[in-house]
Amino acid sequence: MVIVWQAFQNPCMTRDAALLLPSTEPVTLIDPDGHPVPHVGHDLPDPQALVGAYAALISARRFNDQANALVRQGRLAVYPSSHGQEACQVTCVQVLDDGDWLFPTYRDSAAIVARGVDPVQALTLLRGDWHSGYDPHATRVAPQATPLATHLLHAVGVAHAARLRGEPTVVMALCGDGATSEGDFHEALNFAAVFRTPVIFFIQNNEYAISVPLARQTAAPSLAHKGIGYGVPGERVDGNDVAALLTVLGAAVARARAGEGPQLVEAHTYRVQAHTNADDPGRYRSADEVTPWLARDPILRLETHLRGRGLLDDQTSSGYAEQADQLAARMRAGLGEDTPSDYRDLFAHVYAEPTPQLREQQALVADELSREEAR
Repeated sequence: MVIVWQAFQNPCMTRDAALLLPSTEPVTLIDPDGHPVPHVGHDLPDPQALVGAYAALISARRFNDQANALVRQGRLAVYPSSHGQEACQVTCVQVLDDGDWLFPTYRDSAAIVARGVDPVQALTLLRGDWHSGYDPHATRVAPQATPLATHLLHAVGVAHAARLRGEPTVVMALCGDGATSEGDFHEALNFAAVFRTPVIFFIQNNEYAISVPLARQTAAPSLAHKGIGYGVPGERVDGNDVAALLTVLGAAVARARAGEGPQLVEAHTYRVQAHTNADDPGRYRSADEVTPWLARDPILRLETHLRGRGLLDDQTSSGYAEQADQLAARMRAGLGEDTPSDYRDLFAHVYAEPTPQLREQQALVADELSREEAR
């Protein structure tokens, strides 16, 4: 109770209101042509960090491509691609320490893999097997959340628990623009602000919540402005600029780890492909809208910049592509295997002690299967 009381003694409401405002324009450090852009208060990241991010981008793009192919082969039930958003996927992981937590959405499989989770395990949920596929405690990656924004409350809870224990843990909570229209999003921000929890709310604003454009979701100047009413500082960043993402997210993580509370970061990017393989984006947007974003591809932008600085050559680039191909090969091999199924697993992990109703349902299924085998 003493720690909780201290949180109220030093609430986020004491923040200088001016410090809550995001920048007028998204922070950009490398323009779409690969040229550095000076920005007051933000410097280019270390060259090694940029090269590491490039390698991760190549793997993330290959991961997306292979996952889409596995859907067509019937090896995945569904896949929400992050093609074009890979800069957000890899940088949000790159700024975390091993002891930090990542809370992803259904579109963040590439981020999960970038965090070190086996790619086959990362896709287990989307294949239709089990609830997650990987150990959240071992990987420090929460299960992917399909319902919008519900996981943000869990992320805040983990961050709050870490703060009460005096741990240096920071939580990176991912969401899309559609999640900001959900009540859970606002509840999470409010709790995080009041208790100064070390959590980063990272919004990947890709312009569409399924088929609803951003203009039909909010009249706010930006999604980053939504933190102001709760006492959470916001920032806007070019979501296709690896350098800007590393800098902005890295600074947010550092502040959270130092006890300065949560931050809201909005990355401006675009969902190049369909919402999922079951979606027809032609029903709500034109190809002319997508085309300009292809020129802003985060991989091409960073590659041009690195080559211009002599930090990347053909041999190194080919090496990263080979690593990405090996990743894809592991995906094909792992997801190409048929997984054995046992109907009892449907009932074994619902309650610690099965209820009478659950036992009755299990017996019913067992009887139906036995009669089917007898035919």
